[in-house]
Amino acid sequence: MTAAPLIDRYAAGGPVLVYATSGLSSEHERARPGPGAWSLAQLAAHLLDTDLVLAERMKRVIAEEDPVLQAFDENAWVERLGAEAMRVEEAVNLFTANRHWMTQVLRRCSEDDFGRAGRHSEAGRQTLAELVARVTSHLDHHLRFLYAKRANLGVAIPPRYTAH
Repeated sequence: MTAAPLIDRYAAGGPVLVYATSGLSSEHERARPGPGAWSLAQLAAHLLDTDLVLAERMKRVIAEEDPVLQAFDENAWVERLGAEAMRVEEAVNLFTANRHWMTQVLRRCSEDDFGRAGRHSEAGRQTLAELVARVTSHLDHHLRFLYAKRANLGVAIPPRYTAH
């Protein structure tokens, strides 16, 4: 199996998040409709923070020999870093830019690079392939919450754009 399909799924994350967060008002961004305690703004900031952390881990695994991959407390980051203050659009734009850059980095990697690993401070050995799969699954996991929150707010997702 090659890494190309995994990279393609990772690359699609930016456009998917743009679509999933389209059409939100400021009031929608700050509301806490559930499921979960976070607002949509906090959720978007969390997705950005996690993507940046995982991108840093991927870079370490690609560039360094057996790097330490430090854990972080996602709830503390949301609570203490003012996640609610970031506009969803800004978080999504930064998320998309990060995914774009990391996709270029990943596409330059050899198949052997995806077997390179680092040591996570809590979870142990993690390969580049596992990190890419994890960050891709992380977005998928939180999209379920995002769509449920939208539904609980009564905010439909605009129809997908189709080129003619």
